[in-house]
Amino acid sequence: MEGLIEYGYWGLFLGSFLAATIIPFSSDVLLVALLVAGGKAVPAIIFATIGNWLGGMTSFGLGWLGKWEWIEKWFKVTPEKIGKHAEKIAKWGPWLALLTWLPGVGDVMAIGLGFYKVDPKSTAFFMLVGKCARYIMWAVIYLWIFPAV
Repeated sequence: MEGLIEYGYWGLFLGSFLAATIIPFSSDVLLVALLVAGGKAVPAIIFATIGNWLGGMTSFGLGWLGKWEWIEKWFKVTPEKIGKHAEKIAKWGPWLALLTWLPGVGDVMAIGLGFYKVDPKSTAFFMLVGKCARYIMWAVIYLWIFPAV
């Protein structure tokens, strides 16, 4: 993670993308670290959001393809895990994409939304909104604790 910070906003983008796909770590830490290092909040939010959103949509796409070999290999998600979320996905559909930023269950939700063929446009929109809200929240918390002088 520390190496990614050296690459500034593009490192944040890459780290946020990977955090939403195959590497289990917190992109929130990268965002805050970049702010601590002197990065500007608005570009940091944009790069983190787009990276994490594209990572989430990658998970959605792999779910849509339904290739269990890939899903189990790269995400460690079993058919049973996806099946547990079937009722929620049927009830809430693309609205669940607002929560794909949540640790632990977010990746499973993104894959499940794809697997159950939930509307891609609505899913993409709600996922973008949820992920952006997450990074705005972290930037606001950071700026509240460490106000610019």
